[in-house]
Amino acid sequence: MTTQGGCHCGNIRYQLSADPFDADYCHCLDCQKTTGAPFGAWMDFKVDEITWLGAPIKEYASSDSIRRGFCPDCGCTLSYRSTQYPDYLTLSICSLDDASGISPKYHIHTQRQQPWLKISDNCPRYLRCRSEG
Repeated sequence: MTTQGGCHCGNIRYQLSADPFDADYCHCLDCQKTTGAPFGAWMDFKVDEITWLGAPIKEYASSDSIRRGFCPDCGCTLSYRSTQYPDYLTLSICSLDDASGISPKYHIHTQRQQPWLKISDNCPRYLRCRSEG
């Protein structure tokens, strides 16, 4: 059985050939704005583990080195990509057809966490990105 996912309207689809090598909750303001939620839930892959099906994803530069991907028809947030790491791509966990098997392992950018959001899991928390603590 192949793992697949896509956007809300179904025009953009993808197929995965591997499990993600990492997954996180991101509380940065950009993730809050682009998802319309208090955090993004992301999973990381090598680019060659993802096959795009259907319509092409649309990307925009949210900063000098970051590209965020979405469906130009329904607006669904799908991907996050750093031009500094061209061999990797991050996908929205909930864009999977069945997201129940993927659990984020940690929280990043918690200095931007909404004060009304109470987190009760035991995942590690980092004020910035994981490498900065």
